[in-house]
Amino acid sequence: MAAEVLAREGAAVDLFDAMPSVGRKFLLAGRGGLNLTHSEATEPFLRRYGERADALRAALAAFDGDAVRRWAAELGIATFVGTSGRVFPTDMKAAPLLRAWLHRLRAAGVRLHTRHRWTGWEPESGALVFESPAGPTTHAAYATVLALGGASWPRLGSDGAWAPLLAQRGVDIAPLRPANCGFDVAPTRPGGTGWTALLRERYAGHPVKPVAARLSTQAPSQDVQGEFVLTDTGVEGSLVYAFSAPLRDEIAARGQATWILDLLPQHSPAQVLAETTHARGHRSLSTHLKSRLGVAGLKMALLHELLTPPQLNDPVALATGLKALPLTLSRARPIAEAISTAGGVRLEALDAHGMLRAAPGVFCAGEMLDWEAPTGGYLLTASFATGRVAGFGAAHWLRQHGAAGGARGP
Repeated sequence: MAAEVLAREGAAVDLFDAMPSVGRKFLLAGRGGLNLTHSEATEPFLRRYGERADALRAALAAFDGDAVRRWAAELGIATFVGTSGRVFPTDMKAAPLLRAWLHRLRAAGVRLHTRHRWTGWEPESGALVFESPAGPTTHAAYATVLALGGASWPRLGSDGAWAPLLAQRGVDIAPLRPANCGFDVAPTRPGGTGWTALLRERYAGHPVKPVAARLSTQAPSQDVQGEFVLTDTGVEGSLVYAFSAPLRDEIAARGQATWILDLLPQHSPAQVLAETTHARGHRSLSTHLKSRLGVAGLKMALLHELLTPPQLNDPVALATGLKALPLTLSRARPIAEAISTAGGVRLEALDAHGMLRAAPGVFCAGEMLDWEAPTGGYLLTASFATGRVAGFGAAHWLRQHGAAGGARGP
């Protein structure tokens, strides 16, 4: 996005990518359907960025969800709004959009260089240094835009190796942490290490749905409905990701976090209590809950995993568990498994044009910046928007320093 802006502004642009082809993480984002953006109104959209909402407001106002859809349309890619409000290409694929985009960049004069991994600056000249198939190589530029990603999906190039390079230049960097990630559960039995073997062997990989969840500090009115997946070590999936930032931060502060599950979001507490107190005669608890409330399979197994026998046999405690089942989480999964990354270059380290205050002429954009958002199109939209800010900022820098229009130098 920065290269596109700069090319339109008349600059000579070289785009370097560490991988054998450009945009591999973009293609990964399109696996299962490329969620480009979201159709939410401005303020709800901004709130998805948490404490960084105000800092990103200007960038997102200049390139919001509607602008993303117009941009895609200019590339010949029609989009539609799904039932959840998420926006996708009509064909649900990332490759056609990426091909059209790269074709437009090449037509605008952008030179693409693959298999070039940036490793820092040449000490004397200040030129950029790359590892390439031909060995170490340098490239002199009047302005540089770094869009190096976070530290999730390192096999696609986003490994966070840039952090010490910028720290050496005096750039303020928040520690990189997993975002939109899964979590391990605390032992559910004394002496255990997580799920019991029976639950893990029978249900790992199975979805839990429909279900709603909230933080232990939230009221039931703040429940979010969705689904998640049971893993060998804990939980992951879209509903987990919606809570990953506060869960991760609570674990960092307290050593663990409690996630509250409503296994019957379609039933009121009174309805559930009426059914758990209904006489079941000679029927087993499992048969009773299946016939009266449709609770079976993995949901029934979770009750046995997380409630004690006295709670299961107490109609009031059982009703409470069905509507507010506490799940204790012990740690976030490793950052390499996360969908995205929190932390990175602090926004305060940038000026209004996206330039590093500690490194004039160097601009930063995308996930390497210290912001995070849930899945749902918010990650791509903010990456696009901050890329545009950096592109316009670099173009402004070139004009101010007399280096626009293709001039090259150290």
